[in-house]
Amino acid sequence: MSKRTFTDPSFHQVMESHDDMIINPTERESGLSSRRQFLRGGLGLLAVGIAGLTTAKTPWALQTDPALIDGPFIGFNPIPVVTDPLFDDVIVPPGYIATPFFSWGDPVESDAVDWLPDASNSWQEQLKQAGDNHDGMHFFAFPGEPDRGLLVINHEYSNPTLHPEGIKIINNRRHPDDVKKEQAAHGLSVIEVCQSADGIWHRVYPSAYNRRITAFTPMQLSGPVAGHESVKTMADMDGKTVLGTLNNCANGFTPWGTYLACEENWHNYFVNHDETDYQQRVSHHRYGISTSPLAKNYGWNTVDPRFDATPVPEAAHLGYVNEPNRFGWVVEIDPFEPDSVPIKRTAFGRFSRECVAPALAENGQMAFYSGDDTRGEYIYKFVPSQRYDETVPQRNRNLLDDGVLYVARFDDNGQGEWLALHHGNNGLTVANGFEDQQSVLINARAAADRLGATPMDRPEWAAVNPNNRDVYVSLTNNHLRGSEFEINAANPRADNHHGQIITLREHNNDPAATAFEWELFVLAGEKENSASAPNLTGNIQGDIFSSPDGLGFDADGRLWILTDYDDDEPVMASMGCNQMLCADPVTREIKRFLVGPRGCEITGITWSPDYTTLWVNVQHPGISYPASDGQTRPRSTTVIIRKNDGGVIGT
Repeated sequence: MSKRTFTDPSFHQVMESHDDMIINPTERESGLSSRRQFLRGGLGLLAVGIAGLTTAKTPWALQTDPALIDGPFIGFNPIPVVTDPLFDDVIVPPGYIATPFFSWGDPVESDAVDWLPDASNSWQEQLKQAGDNHDGMHFFAFPGEPDRGLLVINHEYSNPTLHPEGIKIINNRRHPDDVKKEQAAHGLSVIEVCQSADGIWHRVYPSAYNRRITAFTPMQLSGPVAGHESVKTMADMDGKTVLGTLNNCANGFTPWGTYLACEENWHNYFVNHDETDYQQRVSHHRYGISTSPLAKNYGWNTVDPRFDATPVPEAAHLGYVNEPNRFGWVVEIDPFEPDSVPIKRTAFGRFSRECVAPALAENGQMAFYSGDDTRGEYIYKFVPSQRYDETVPQRNRNLLDDGVLYVARFDDNGQGEWLALHHGNNGLTVANGFEDQQSVLINARAAADRLGATPMDRPEWAAVNPNNRDVYVSLTNNHLRGSEFEINAANPRADNHHGQIITLREHNNDPAATAFEWELFVLAGEKENSASAPNLTGNIQGDIFSSPDGLGFDADGRLWILTDYDDDEPVMASMGCNQMLCADPVTREIKRFLVGPRGCEITGITWSPDYTTLWVNVQHPGISYPASDGQTRPRSTTVIIRKNDGGVIGT
């Protein structure tokens, strides 16, 4: 099959390079000499250390719950890796079928026009169509109707394929209509779906519930930071209304039926051309806002002034210098109220948040776990002050506006501590640049630096085991570990290309605990008996993979792992195309369930209430998926997966 190239293939490599920019200053300020002395011992010594770290303990489930010794049954036959550079499809095990379900450009809102294969749809048309780069998502069943629900899907960012001739920059300036189309392709889609008598799910169109949320959608700032001086701009003198949401990667949900979108790499959309002001403004430089003429992503600042955060002395609130402070939050959306205003919940704190995985105890105590997806950043949790009470639904609606944000410190002995980001304590004082609790939340990274949190290998998704509330966090990779970041027990490999998954168990199994135990669940990479270098060798019991990203648990406790690596990178040659795998948390057996088209990321996962249907996202396929004809413009796509016999996925 021939391959037609629509855009510069380096686009996603450039996007990935933004993650390589070291923003956390704490490691570079510590002892490089001791780190270099450690590395002189060689990678062979490092491999011995890894083996000891990961096999010394008996798996927790075996220690504490004999009923789970056999683990959740994984009944499918695993599929092989696919290394063909022209592979342009989705494959699943025998007995399953995977079908494209919802693609970029599909109609969402009423009166939407059809997607045009030459990408000539206008920005006004894009506003009513599915956005680009599908990512985190969740299915919400209608009360009492398990065969009818709403699927909410993040659209993380836009690809050059959004335009007929890719991204154009002429005389250091973007075209306004191109920028508006990209802004329209960001955000989320809400679509109604239903299951017919034959077990097949269909889209409902038109539907009063179908909705697009974009970078233009008005949103309410709520919680401690709402109305604070640091979020006021010349366009919003009250500091309570924000236009849009950006770079929504992973997600969360609440037991009261709302969706939580997470604003990840929002900082790449902004510039501050005043380098003196930039260096003095922690809320800019600690997050890596650009000082170049164009923002790292897209250069919207050349035509949309709110993305230029350079201070304007003569303007109210210095113009848009505070606009970046209005992004990086958790956005709560009520999918069942299509006219509702999305709410940015500022009590969660501000960083490049990947997800907010919820944990709910029997007494109503909740916690939400998040990774900050940049090399050398931290793992957080937010604990609401009040407990969830299903008998008082109205009170739950404001439960996320008050609580404590914590950041994790991982000790080498397998213990850990949640450090509270609370103004006035542990150096979070005026003398150290934190004027109030609002400044702590806005500058959560700097506050975590001060507390001595552990820099991690790109912490991304979190997932909570429904059987015991253990928390699993994917650490995707960090090739700068050992050179720019110190090796430690939780991040044990230098030049870490393949990543790992770490598991946390709260003290007394309490989501509000401030102490936890941790262990490495798996080190991704090549087989231990392979000829690969030690830093590329993992300890996987089963099928190899690299760069774990998305995570999700089904009702039986199977852990589903989704990957995101550059399949053209030489060290990924044996990994093939990106994939989805299934893991038994007890035995740690891992089987490959799905392989996606070349150039894609596999991301986003959700199930029907009976777990007989699974939706997963194929983001930025590189050739022509879902047409798979080698000619059609590729489209990010939600894929629906079922068993031929209608049974539970994974059994």
